[in-house]
Amino acid sequence: MNHTRRDFFSVMGLGALSLKNFLVGGEENNPSRAPLKLPKIANVKITDVDAYYYDLALLEPFKISIAEMKDALNVLVCLQTNQGIVGWGEAAPFPALTGDTQATSIAAAKDIAELVTGQDALNYGKIINAIHSFIPHNPCIKAAFDMALFDILGKVADLPLYKLLGGAKNSFETDLTISLHTPEETAIRGLEAVKKGFKTIKAKVGVSMESDVARIKALREAVGPEISIRIDANQGWSVPEAIKTLDRLTEYDIQLIEQPVSASDLAGLKQVRNSVKIPVMADEALFSPADALQIIKSEAADYLNIKLMKAGGILPSLKIAHLGEAAGLRCMVGCMNESNLSITAGAHLHASQSHIIFADLDTSFFLKVDPVIGGIKINNGIVTLPEQAGIGAEVDPIWLKKLKKAF
Repeated sequence: MNHTRRDFFSVMGLGALSLKNFLVGGEENNPSRAPLKLPKIANVKITDVDAYYYDLALLEPFKISIAEMKDALNVLVCLQTNQGIVGWGEAAPFPALTGDTQATSIAAAKDIAELVTGQDALNYGKIINAIHSFIPHNPCIKAAFDMALFDILGKVADLPLYKLLGGAKNSFETDLTISLHTPEETAIRGLEAVKKGFKTIKAKVGVSMESDVARIKALREAVGPEISIRIDANQGWSVPEAIKTLDRLTEYDIQLIEQPVSASDLAGLKQVRNSVKIPVMADEALFSPADALQIIKSEAADYLNIKLMKAGGILPSLKIAHLGEAAGLRCMVGCMNESNLSITAGAHLHASQSHIIFADLDTSFFLKVDPVIGGIKINNGIVTLPEQAGIGAEVDPIWLKKLKKAF
């Protein structure tokens, strides 16, 4: 059962009569028009929750300074409602970074499913806050339920999610990431990215000063001066190592450095920020809005990297983005090893907010098969949002039948 944008606003409190007056100038001012008959939605009750083992093979292992992922062992969540509207969400655990796994995500999903079943999905804020109160950790599975709720919300409103959340833009640039490789291989990967049309490359570092400098030197020489390079140490350096290495890397015109030191060391992050010329972005130090507030108070970073999988979904990510905007800190939306379902949800977040200026939404390039129909399109490094209602992406039904169902 499909509902229109008018239905949505009626449910959200405008009322049929006031909405009619808004749309047509009022019956008394327009006697030739027949009164509008707007169907009302009493509720969009969640009737069933399905969860699937969502295993995605990578083209090659994805290596960062502190971990290596050989495959993406994700979880797919489907919320079904009494209105026939279905919401889709994805959890993409990265144990070394998010602290959860596929197994713990599925275990948590069973309890969350009991919590949300029977609830009105339009009370999304109440439900999401209840989920976060119920389970303080497991951010990735919370993100899956959150995005499924927002998928339903967008479908009820008959709007693509980015418009529902703010509608700042419908396209933007993303980078392409190069995981840890030798300097020679990094240079080759950089040239391949440029040939694909990308204007910005993110390179993983955080191993040692000599190898990291050699890696970025080779990359810059290969791609030339016009390509933007950002780097990500994933907590790989100590504070002295970060300062020395970043001083050496300054000559290669680095756009920013993500999380040079331990996530728990905000004082060290601030010391690095105050000691180097390259702007510093907080990543693993930033999960929740509370973390964002501490980073802002500590003056520890120039930018904030928001990821749905760290924050636990779209709603807390929006809160982080608003804190960043209030503090004058620009933001990036990043990702884990996600399919185009979750990547598209993150893209909607990015497109909804004007002060989110960086994007790292590229992992569908690293999958052997991305089983998602619809979603964002990336051409020459430019992301274009889908205009379908909700997230605008779902798993291919043929592929879905092959997935192992958790419950």
